[in-house]
Amino acid sequence: MEGQKTAIVVGAGVGGVATAARLAKAGLKVAVVEKNGFTGGRCSLIHQDDFRFDQGPSLLLLPHLFVEAFRDLDTSLEAEGVRLLKCDPNYRLWFGDGESFKLSTDISSMKNEIEKWEGKDGFERYLGYLQESHRHYELSVKHVLRKNFTSLLSMARPSFLMHLLELHPFESIYSRASKYFWTERLRRVFAFGSMYMGMSPFDAPGTYSLLQYTELVEGIWYPIGGFHKVVEGLVKIGQRLGVEYRLSTPISSVSLSANDCTVNGVVLSSGEILTADVVVCNADLVYAYNNLLPPSTSAKSLSRRPASCSSISFYWSLSRSVPELTAHNIFLADEFRESFDSIFKQHVIPKSPSFYVNVPSRIDPTAAPHGKDAVVVLVPVGHLISSDLSKHKGTASSGSNSDVKSPQDWTTMVALARRTVISTIAARTGVDLTPLIIHESVNTPQTWQSTFNLDKGAILGLSHSFFNVLSFRPKSKHPGIKGLYFVGASTHPGTGVPICLAGSKIVAEQILEDLGVGVPWNQGGLDGVGVKERAEIDQMHVLPLLSWFRVGILALVLSGLIIWMGGGGSWDWSLWIFGGKDW
Repeated sequence: MEGQKTAIVVGAGVGGVATAARLAKAGLKVAVVEKNGFTGGRCSLIHQDDFRFDQGPSLLLLPHLFVEAFRDLDTSLEAEGVRLLKCDPNYRLWFGDGESFKLSTDISSMKNEIEKWEGKDGFERYLGYLQESHRHYELSVKHVLRKNFTSLLSMARPSFLMHLLELHPFESIYSRASKYFWTERLRRVFAFGSMYMGMSPFDAPGTYSLLQYTELVEGIWYPIGGFHKVVEGLVKIGQRLGVEYRLSTPISSVSLSANDCTVNGVVLSSGEILTADVVVCNADLVYAYNNLLPPSTSAKSLSRRPASCSSISFYWSLSRSVPELTAHNIFLADEFRESFDSIFKQHVIPKSPSFYVNVPSRIDPTAAPHGKDAVVVLVPVGHLISSDLSKHKGTASSGSNSDVKSPQDWTTMVALARRTVISTIAARTGVDLTPLIIHESVNTPQTWQSTFNLDKGAILGLSHSFFNVLSFRPKSKHPGIKGLYFVGASTHPGTGVPICLAGSKIVAEQILEDLGVGVPWNQGGLDGVGVKERAEIDQMHVLPLLSWFRVGILALVLSGLIIWMGGGGSWDWSLWIFGGKDW
């Protein structure tokens, strides 16, 4: 079409393919370039003979965000061949004394489980916990996942400020769980979900109890054929809308104008230049700033920001089924806090780690041959302490590292993690997996970094501490380069497949507004209330409170920033306060 705007999306992760499809629906000519020979990024599959494993995400949460994304593109999950199965129970959590706890959407089952440990009053407190996490969930979806935070002043919008304290952003998930559960056992049960964001439950803001809420109320779901089926659906939609996908096509840099102020395309590693009016970067954000763009203070600042954890992940083909394991299993460390301190403060593997075991074949028989199981084990470990692999400690926490021979002895580190996992599962379930493993694949912090360009091998991008979210999180639009945008785990609104889907909608609408192109889908949520109507409702309710409340909250936030800077933090004030150019 004459005058048709063009866009290049760098990276075919969930956020990238969803943004590409949205821009194509709006009439742009879109191309996606991806360094790997497959789509989905971490949300991809590993195949071994007739066994199938989800390389990254293995449970589908916040299902309404998936429904909304496909609906906005004039289709549905079902129409694109994505069939969801509900996991019941959600999880089985295993403790060191051999006891276990089943998390479920079945309220009667939860009543029995909770009263077993907390007594009759415990169930009433559980309902109170659900009420609080429900508020966290609804407020976050409405005021965070559907809104862009382009500058610090964005946090002064009345609709957000009036609910800020209700979100408990200055308390941890663990401290909020402690308000409702009096036994240490159940505090751990309702706090471990912070690992979805690669954070310790002792540091993750209390807001994120919304993740436990969606599990307990909406349930955990799994797509038949693996999580990649969602990505396949978005890719097929994009192809119908004219999106061109170029796999095994890495880029060397983003192409800029002579003064580095305007994007004009990308330079492929082959030397070929692809031109475009807009570039959307779905590559790891810290990697992109440090490797695809000219050197800047912003790149150095991003590299110093706290990152999420990494993992040693095992993908095991078993010779027989292990019914003692459900689809999703959590093995909690006895030394609970110490294990998280090892990961997030010492950046090592804990002596006694908590870990996650997924058995996709328990819910989806297509994941393994009949009578056998596919098993994925995720052991959280510290991220690389530098983008330079040679600088990572690579050792276990004190008391368990006597057999680690050198700072880069990852072979020994993997063997240590494997022994710990197998011995823990055997002790708590009575099943020794050792003779059942007929094939193994492994991902380490090094392979996460090399395969997916994840800075420091951090599997969930930047941390989600308070000063790494909302207006403090890297923006979806580059502050100094016109036409350059970002989508994915480390930019607003954050990490996780459904959150990246929400981010794709935010950035696509931002691009279309900047280009003067109409948005061809409902800008509200599934309730049908649009952005304009929401703003008018917010204004009518809180306009009289706006000025004083805004000043008070801004003073609080700025005071926190000053205190944080006094502790050695580093900030580009023009970027965070005004969303302006990197002065």
